[in-house]
Amino acid sequence: MKRPAALTTIARKTKLRRRAIKAAHKLGLPAPMPPEWHRAAVGGMWEEIGQFQFDFLVSEGLAPEHYLLDVGCGSLRGGVHFVKYLEAGHYFGLDHNPRLLDAGRSELERAGIADKRPVLLADDNFRLVRFAQSFDFALAQSLFTHLPFNQIARCVAEIDRVLKPGGRFYATLFANPGPRLRTDTFPVRVDRPLDINLDKDPFYYDPDIFRWLCEGSDLSFDYRGDWGHPRYQHMMVFTKQGA
Repeated sequence: MKRPAALTTIARKTKLRRRAIKAAHKLGLPAPMPPEWHRAAVGGMWEEIGQFQFDFLVSEGLAPEHYLLDVGCGSLRGGVHFVKYLEAGHYFGLDHNPRLLDAGRSELERAGIADKRPVLLADDNFRLVRFAQSFDFALAQSLFTHLPFNQIARCVAEIDRVLKPGGRFYATLFANPGPRLRTDTFPVRVDRPLDINLDKDPFYYDPDIFRWLCEGSDLSFDYRGDWGHPRYQHMMVFTKQGA
């Protein structure tokens, strides 16, 4: 029985990839990445979640003249939409992984918007003052879900330094469904099975810990809760006082 053409093509591509990996290994080079690896690396749902976060910030008042900071921007799943919408030079993205940022630059070129001068920075310690820019809006979409609390505290402290008075920082989390002293995992079943944990990635948090974090600072805290995220992440907003 003759094998279908589609299966033959897949088998050929698999064989070529294995040869490329073997050749790279012999030369001491990193293995070649599969096409669009960067879209899977940021959690997939590239079109859906990218458009979703863009639509949300626009509904919150994001306008083309605003300056936006995208913390944990990855390969620009949302960034492509924001760069297209904002005035040139008004999108700033930070991620700890320079390879994801390079992949994001390729996405901008593919979309024909690389000339809008987005500013992308690789930094693993949230040193946001390196941008030398203050921001009207900031976003951390699916970032705190992967971080232990002390790293989140550093991120929020650095955000406080770069938000304009009245500026808002939107961040998503997996919310602890209770009780507060819960220690077991809880499952999220959407496009893929996912177990959320107290003390390992992906993390859940009691939202009130972020209210406590802001006490005595220039940031106020608002827990928005469910905002329709396809993976049930909840939304919270930190606002810089002094407007």
